[in-house]
Amino acid sequence: MPWATIGLWAGIMLPLWDIPLIVRVIRRKSSSDISQVWAWGIWLSSVLMAPSAFVANNTIAIGFNIVNVITLTAVLIVVVKYHQGK
Repeated sequence: MPWATIGLWAGIMLPLWDIPLIVRVIRRKSSSDISQVWAWGIWLSSVLMAPSAFVANNTIAIGFNIVNVITLTAVLIVVVKYHQGK
C-alpha cells in the first residue's frame, strides 16, 4: 500500500478520536469539565485552517480537514449544549 494511501486513511481516522469525547459528554449529560473557550478555539482554528488544504491540492490534507471540521463541529455543539448540565 503506498504511503499516500496510508496517510490519507490516517488523516481521515485521526479526527474520529473525537467521537469518544462526544459520547462521554452525551452519556454524562454534562460538559462542565471541558472549557468552552477551548472548544470554540480549536473549532475556529480548524475552520480557518481548512481552506489552505483545498488551495494546496493535497488529498491527505483535504481528507483530514473535511473529517476534522465535521467532528470538531460535533464536539463544539455537544460541549455548548451540555455545558453545566443543561
